[in-house]
Amino acid sequence: MQIDLILDSRASADDLAEQASLAEKLGFSGIWVSSLLDGRDPFANLSVAARATRTVALGPIAVNPYDMHPVRISSALHTLNELAGGRARIVLGGGGEALEALGIEAHRRVRTVREAVDIIQLASARKRFDYSGEIFNVHGYGLGWLTAPAPSVFVGANMDQMLRMSGCGATGVMLSDMPPVLARAAIDKAKASARTHARDPESFWFGNFMAWHVYPELQRARAEARRWLLVRGLFRPWVLETFLEPAEVAEVMGHRQAFVDAFTQRLDHIAGVDPAVTEKLVEHLTLTGTPDNLDGLISHLQAYRDTGLTTFCLRLYEEPKVAMRHIAERVMPHFR
Repeated sequence: MQIDLILDSRASADDLAEQASLAEKLGFSGIWVSSLLDGRDPFANLSVAARATRTVALGPIAVNPYDMHPVRISSALHTLNELAGGRARIVLGGGGEALEALGIEAHRRVRTVREAVDIIQLASARKRFDYSGEIFNVHGYGLGWLTAPAPSVFVGANMDQMLRMSGCGATGVMLSDMPPVLARAAIDKAKASARTHARDPESFWFGNFMAWHVYPELQRARAEARRWLLVRGLFRPWVLETFLEPAEVAEVMGHRQAFVDAFTQRLDHIAGVDPAVTEKLVEHLTLTGTPDNLDGLISHLQAYRDTGLTTFCLRLYEEPKVAMRHIAERVMPHFR
């Protein structure tokens, strides 16, 4: 199992390139940058990293075809891919905080993402084409200037319909904050869909996005993990039920605003939620600890390897270079 890094989308292009260069030197397989409403443009920001590196894969996660047309996504991705010599890739998703902020309703998510995948992959063929879909219609689109190998197109998927769709068009799936038991089930569903469409499921890329909160001070690590719980795909009862009691699930679901407040106000506690429940969330939805006690986190990652995951994607927060070195020296040797 390989390890990718998810870096801060608010970092400058120069800082991102410096971090990407270090990641490459340390042996990480790839870097990702989230496409966020308050972040820098991920395609432009990664272009400097593309020039500063030679082997590490790079791309944005998770770009949605609601606030950016698939043709524009395709042109941006293929431009980045040319700069990177064929190392670019993308995760397409059907949601994100930008949609809510812009007042965009995500109708027919699965079909919309499927057609975006189609358009990007057709563009990779270097031939001008027409596309008549149920959502998008494209006429006379082609990228005759392409020279690099086609970029990989992954789908951000956690639910059944999106997982099944991935098997007929995408080249991989990015899961998000999924416990091992659910990750295994999701991977099995995507592989079954691939077989249905006469595709080799063993060629698929499977990643899981998870937060890495590791610092010398455990209190600091746990406080940071609690602040960011809101964006851990938290309000999914079917996920919470794998490690919380029914009453605890109800407690979490009934305190959404408290998690919002902790995130927006940088609080280190979740008001109104039993601290023991909060700690269970941190334990099961994040990788949180200290550099001197990584055995438990390594065991947790090994459980994911046994699900069929090909790549683990770690979201780094403060002091990313320090975190990279810890992971490279203490974690990666267990997965070679």
